[in-house]
Amino acid sequence: MPNSEEDTRRRLLRHGFLLEYVTLGWNVVGIVVLAITAATARSVALAGFGLDSLIEIGASTVVIWELSGTGEARQRRALRLIGGAFALLAVYLAAQSTLVLVTGHHPRHSTGGIVWTAITAVAMFALATGKARTGAALDNPVLRTEGRVTLIDGLLAVAVLTGLVLNAAAGWWWADPVAGYVLLAYAAREVYAIFVAGDH
Repeated sequence: MPNSEEDTRRRLLRHGFLLEYVTLGWNVVGIVVLAITAATARSVALAGFGLDSLIEIGASTVVIWELSGTGEARQRRALRLIGGAFALLAVYLAAQSTLVLVTGHHPRHSTGGIVWTAITAVAMFALATGKARTGAALDNPVLRTEGRVTLIDGLLAVAVLTGLVLNAAAGWWWADPVAGYVLLAYAAREVYAIFVAGDH
């Protein structure tokens, strides 16, 4: 029986690693795509989503590091690293979205951004489901937390997609920085959950 439990744990760990490597690869490609589309459209929401992808890369790297070892101290350090990255994202989004609204900057249409965020939403929802199940089976708070990050990453993709579509279809330029504020609210919530509430 112990051997069976150990085999199951090893299988779950392999699955956890696979999910993180797929997330890592997706976001590496995403940073390139989003950098190009954000620069072309001059979109704060796409730029913010690109930074979120960069944070997701960092978060996946932290989880891979954490899954490679054991101990509560290692888990706490991993969670703090993820929380710090979200704090930086929140600061950037607050400043950039406010600047865009105050100056009345009008982003251009971005077909590439629309396509990428739509596909990303589907991919992140699938990955988040896998991480939630695997993290629960392993009783691993870091994998569970990062799974929530991936889930919200999918929701953020939907928010950014909505802003891009509204801007393209109805000329609602302000939808882009508003989508940036949605990302800001999410980043602030994650910082609170990690540093104040904890993973209980």
